[in-house]
Amino acid sequence: SHLGWLCFATMWLLQAMVFWHGMNAIKRFIDIAGPAVYVVMLALAGWIVYKTGFDGISFTLASKSLSAGEQTWQMITATALVVSYFSGPLLNFGDFSRYGKSMGEIRRGNRWGLPFNFLLFSIVTVVIVSGTQSLFGRMITDPIETVSRVGNDLAVAIGLLTMITATIGINIVANFVSPAFDFSNCSPQKISFRTGGMIAAVGSILLTPWNLFNSPELIHYTLDVLGAFIGPLFGILIVDFYIIKRGKVSVNDLFDDTPKGQYWYRNGFNPKAIAALVPSVAIGLVISFIPALHEVANFSWFIGVFLSGAAYRWIARDERVGATAGFSALAQKE
Repeated sequence: SHLGWLCFATMWLLQAMVFWHGMNAIKRFIDIAGPAVYVVMLALAGWIVYKTGFDGISFTLASKSLSAGEQTWQMITATALVVSYFSGPLLNFGDFSRYGKSMGEIRRGNRWGLPFNFLLFSIVTVVIVSGTQSLFGRMITDPIETVSRVGNDLAVAIGLLTMITATIGINIVANFVSPAFDFSNCSPQKISFRTGGMIAAVGSILLTPWNLFNSPELIHYTLDVLGAFIGPLFGILIVDFYIIKRGKVSVNDLFDDTPKGQYWYRNGFNPKAIAALVPSVAIGLVISFIPALHEVANFSWFIGVFLSGAAYRWIARDERVGATAGFSALAQKE
């Protein structure tokens, strides 16, 4: 509809405006968006419980009864898909941790931001979704639709504004910052952080996300393919740093793009890493697109991590730094 396209364009422009003002503006925006969405979600959950009572809340959202084994398998599958979803930010975690003042601060942020926040928000979400079944006669998974049914115009306006703010914040963190740095790193002299972000913004339109939204199956395939690509990258990075390099990094060589640099490898590419990456990705893609392997495809990220990590460990075994030297370097840094 025309209204839908207008809303999409407005959200796109608002996100671009926030991003254009740089990382400080993004951090300030997130500091507002994060607590704001919690206030609205907790208020919405409280309203649902007030209307339905605790008897109207159920933590079983399945449309059919499942055995204990089936429930366990579904939980494992869901966990694998969540990991695939977060694999992008996981791989680009350095884009955010670089702004941390200390490792302690980063660990504290991860501890509160991931397990605690994820669990709490999941519980609040289940309470809201479960309550809509009792209150409206059907399960509503869209929080915006639930907010629109509150019945108070002011509450609806505040709720929708907060959801818009939260959506902008999530999209910027998950879909703007990392690709902006990635594009900029391709040619730092020509592509700035802002320019990289704008390239990502334009690319987000060319990918036609509305088609993804209209097809749950396509979203599923997207996550599987994403895991098939990013899992092997993650496996190689982890094995290279912890096993091959033993945690020893030459900071000066990281910024040396000449053949004399330690990380020049061969014309700027690590052929051993590529040799481990390509077949691992290929196997992941094959698994993702063969219907008979649909259940296995949910674990494409884990499969990619294992295959690439094992392959790279074997291919690069002659480059392995001595354990003593590596840990001595770490001890000196600490």
